Amino acid sequence: MKFGVVTFPGSNCDEDMIHVLEGMGQPVVRLWHKEHDLQGVDMVVLPGGFSYGDYLRSGAIARFSPIMQEVAAHAKKGGLVLGVCNGFQVLCEAGLLPGALLHNAGQKFISKNVFIRRGTGDTALTNAVPDKALKIPIAHGEGRYHADADTLKALKESNRILFRYCDEQGKITDDANPNGSKDNIAGVCNKGRNVFGMMPHPERACDERLGNTDGRSLFEGLLKGVPA
Repeated sequence: MKFGVVTFPGSNCDEDMIHVLEGMGQPVVRLWHKEHDLQGVDMVVLPGGFSYGDYLRSGAIARFSPIMQEVAAHAKKGGLVLGVCNGFQVLCEAGLLPGALLHNAGQKFISKNVFIRRGTGDTALTNAVPDKALKIPIAHGEGRYHADADTLKALKESNRILFRYCDEQGKITDDANPNGSKDNIAGVCNKGRNVFGMMPHPERACDERLGNTDGRSLFEGLLKGVPA
């Protein structure tokens, strides 16, 4: 697969993502937010960080960057898109994913390892993810997933909740919810099942030198599940 990793002013996880993808032998191009050419990539990745300093709302300015026109067109044609942390916020602000990311309950920035559990295996991103607790880092101040009752119902009925926060044993409880997200939601996908967003950082859990490779299964699933 050919990946394109977008850099907005304030992105700081772009090189982390590139390191993981290139380490898995995949071609990666760096896409500046003012560009209009996706250079024929199969998947666009919007990385974590603090685009435009998180002014207004996280992702609210980045959604107007020129490249987002191309990302939306790519997604409309069935192309794959992944947004992690700030990238998830951008996708929600752009209307490519349902819901919104609000300030964490308690109004504090959280940076720590948490546990998440797969909600569905029926996507290109999660098809190889084991149905157990995965230890994945989070680092956000606005990660509380919110959606109205109808949207939450639709997400559940269409099996589009990618991940939920859980405890180390995989049990989904209020105590395991780090930011107050509705229904412990840590990630969702669109109706077409080709646009994915999640707050935890799988790219930070892919290297044995960091003592954690729980995030690798997401990227391995992409490479196995998408035809050449």
